[in-house]
Amino acid sequence: MATPIPRRSLDRERVLDAAIALADETGLEDASMRRLAEGLGVTPMALYKHVANRGQLIDGMLDRLVASIDPPAQHLPWQKALRARILSARAVMNAHPWAQTAIETRATASPTVLAYMDSLMAIMFEGGLSADLVHHAMHALSTRMWGITRDVLPTPAVPEDPEERAQAMAAFAVTYPAIVRMATTAPHAGAACDDDAEFVFAIDLLIDGFARLHERGWESAAGRQVAEFE
Repeated sequence: MATPIPRRSLDRERVLDAAIALADETGLEDASMRRLAEGLGVTPMALYKHVANRGQLIDGMLDRLVASIDPPAQHLPWQKALRARILSARAVMNAHPWAQTAIETRATASPTVLAYMDSLMAIMFEGGLSADLVHHAMHALSTRMWGITRDVLPTPAVPEDPEERAQAMAAFAVTYPAIVRMATTAPHAGAACDDDAEFVFAIDLLIDGFARLHERGWESAAGRQVAEFE
């Protein structure tokens, strides 16, 4: 008779593995402790030996993802290193869409999250950027440092009937001519935007801006005030 394969005992790593898989399948809101326990074949109380509550569970899940973000290759210019690090974060977050909600709802940053942020600042410091500029650069990056962003350009639905659609577009063109010009003459007119391309455009624009400010010896207003008193 074949020897039965022993079942893996429940531990924190197994709980996090199962929680990430469940969130990937159902989304973060539906990844409840009860459903997680059912999937693992245990009672909900058994989970609390490894995670104190759902908030701690989400923190652990997020830490797993952040820890998997690849560091940039060595000896890259700081601009390319920063870009590579952030695009690696985007690849991780795209693979786990629930991560954006997790990041945006966390009240405090874990050591793993802080270490990732520290790594981005270290890249800029190694490039010679001042603490003043690094501070403002991190604010400018905002959620983009995690490879995520929110589209804040909602557009109204266009009628399906061709005649109604033509009338609606004609009226829209009178009221909002710049929007219609962009929507009808841009290279991607009529097609959905490429989210990855738009993200890369914004990151490249920001990093190029940081580099230009650094070359100019930029200082914030607060930085200039400090210099005047020294």
